[in-house]
Amino acid sequence: MHSLSLDWHGDFSFASSAGSPAIQLDSGKPDVASPMQALAYAAMGCMAMDVVLILKKGRHDLTGLKVLFDGERSADHPKRYTTMHVRFEVKGNVPEDAVTRAIEMSREKYCSVSNTLRPDLDFKTSFTITA
Repeated sequence: MHSLSLDWHGDFSFASSAGSPAIQLDSGKPDVASPMQALAYAAMGCMAMDVVLILKKGRHDLTGLKVLFDGERSADHPKRYTTMHVRFEVKGNVPEDAVTRAIEMSREKYCSVSNTLRPDLDFKTSFTITA
């Protein structure tokens, strides 16, 4: 089980609590990631790490990788992503079929973030109130 915590810093600003890995989120500042942008970064990072691992294990000559994201969100609440497009810019002498396979393996089997976004997600909430 993973346990994380955020502390509220006023307005729409949150940052990781002591003992949690560093992150800052803010829906009101363009220079700080919003929760939806953090979700996109998480999907991009997860898939990118898988692709690098798979290509390196295949002993391919990967010399660089850039990942880009485009997404559209619903106009109505909860304003979820209705489309997500993750693009990979691969550098090196890597065969096209190896990149295709690495991306497919990440998307279908290994990326825990993109697989968490599936519609059969068991999503739960709870809360506590303290004075």
